[in-house]
Amino acid sequence: LVKAGVAIFQFVISDTDTKFCLDLKNGNGSASFEENPSADVTITIADADMVAMAEGKLDGMQAFMGGKLKIKGNMMLAQKLQGILEAAKK
Repeated sequence: LVKAGVAIFQFVISDTDTKFCLDLKNGNGSASFEENPSADVTITIADADMVAMAEGKLDGMQAFMGGKLKIKGNMMLAQKLQGILEAAKK
C-alpha cells in the first residue's frame, strides 16, 4: 500500500472532530490518530460517509461532487484513495 499511496493522507471526520493520519510516504507506512501538518492532502468527511466509502458503498468522486467530501491539497492524490481502500480490503 505504501507504494500505491506515496503520500500522507490527513482525514478529518467532521461530525466527531477526529483527526486521522495515514502515512504512505515514509518507511513502511503508519496510521495514527493525530494531525499531521505536512500532509499532502486533507480529506474532510462525515463518519458515516467514510465508512460507506471504505465499504465501497459510496464512490469518492460522487461524495466530492455531492459535497459530502472536501479536499485540501493535492486532489490527484485524493483520487488514489479509492484504489488504496480497495487494496486494503484484500
